[in-house]
Amino acid sequence: MNALFARHALLPEGWRGDVLVEWDARGALTRVQPQAKAPIGVPRADYVVPGMVNLHSHAFQRALGGLTEKAGDGPDSFWTWRDLMYRFAAHITPEQVEAIAAQLFSECLRHGYTSLCEFHYIQRDPQGALYARPAEMAERVAAAGQGTGIGLTLLPVLYSYSGFGEQALKLEQARFRTDAETVLRIVEALAPLRSGQLEVGAAPHSLRAAGIDQVRELAAALPAGRPLHIHIAEQQGEVRQSLDFSGRRPVEYLLENVGVDARWCLVHATHLNDEEVRGMAASGAVAGLCPTTEANLGDGVFPLGDYLAAGGRWGIGSDSHVSQSPVEELRWLEYGQRLVHQRRNVAATPARRDVALNLWQDALAGGAQAAGRPVGLLAAGRRADLLVLDSAHPNLEGALESDVMGRLVFCGNDNLVRDVLAGGRWVVQGGRHMAQDTIARRYRQAINQLREVRA
Repeated sequence: MNALFARHALLPEGWRGDVLVEWDARGALTRVQPQAKAPIGVPRADYVVPGMVNLHSHAFQRALGGLTEKAGDGPDSFWTWRDLMYRFAAHITPEQVEAIAAQLFSECLRHGYTSLCEFHYIQRDPQGALYARPAEMAERVAAAGQGTGIGLTLLPVLYSYSGFGEQALKLEQARFRTDAETVLRIVEALAPLRSGQLEVGAAPHSLRAAGIDQVRELAAALPAGRPLHIHIAEQQGEVRQSLDFSGRRPVEYLLENVGVDARWCLVHATHLNDEEVRGMAASGAVAGLCPTTEANLGDGVFPLGDYLAAGGRWGIGSDSHVSQSPVEELRWLEYGQRLVHQRRNVAATPARRDVALNLWQDALAGGAQAAGRPVGLLAAGRRADLLVLDSAHPNLEGALESDVMGRLVFCGNDNLVRDVLAGGRWVVQGGRHMAQDTIARRYRQAINQLREVRA
């Protein structure tokens, strides 16, 4: 039976009791009724919350986990980390991409992500030629999504240059090379895969890697309503390069030259001045925040308090996948703000005092917008994406509704997600993914092959 009875469920209006949740064969919620009677034979759960959206992923980078934590001869930064990433990218095969993506997606599902936006920029073979099917690599990611059950937004990447001013690509970037026409060909090739579980948008990689005319061309040609994502203002070095090139900071330059609106997700946007904060918030775009990766790479801290005060929208992503946990992203986001401002509960307002609840609901709303999919809420017409929390865990023992999110986000390091429904499929039960052993075996094979190359 496509139904679940929850003693406590987090609905758009807040926590409600005795909620009957039903969904159809296509994976859409058809009924979410509080104060219902429990039907005979319907499974029951104590605490149910909407599944989280991961709005920024580079799936193949899961293979780099823990391999970049040795210091070099000089100060290390994003730019030195990028060298190892390029070496992996130079050799990775379509089969390895699928195996690594499946491992990543299964981990994300087990920790509470039910949707993911894949910022996909390895398009060519190791010699720099397009595959016979130009969307070969993206299709492999889609296959991993189908096999694991996670909802996907595929974002083929526009990547033409190595730096501001249309600098030629470096040899190690040859597999990334695309122009607007190539990206649109890949988008068209992926069209038959679009479904309730998969959307297709596009992503100019950054203002370093795509000229502003190319960005405008891609945005104008992409079908209406499809999401557009871009890396921006992640590093201070990028801000300086943008100023040297255009006399404008990156976000300032983008807002002045492109019609940024609600279908845009500006990933990282770490380094903003006050005017950029207000302009970005007013545009309706989503800030794509990836706190574990931004910390790992030494990027900096996003000005969350000012952005929230300006009415800005935001969501979370795991980016390079040093973590696959939405709880860790949200905790890092709030704790980073506490350290910067030397006060507690930054993501609170007089009208919304529950910090953990605010973080979860705001990340859901921004993530759903960035994904371009009907997710993020337990409501009829949305995708049937939900998490059953482990009410037997000591952290949730005897928890009141008002305490559940605080205990989930800010208490301990155990994973409190027990079961996961994604697109109407039970893909995780009892903390294990339905295909966990097979996925892990294929991942081990792929990672061992890549580490032989690295050695």
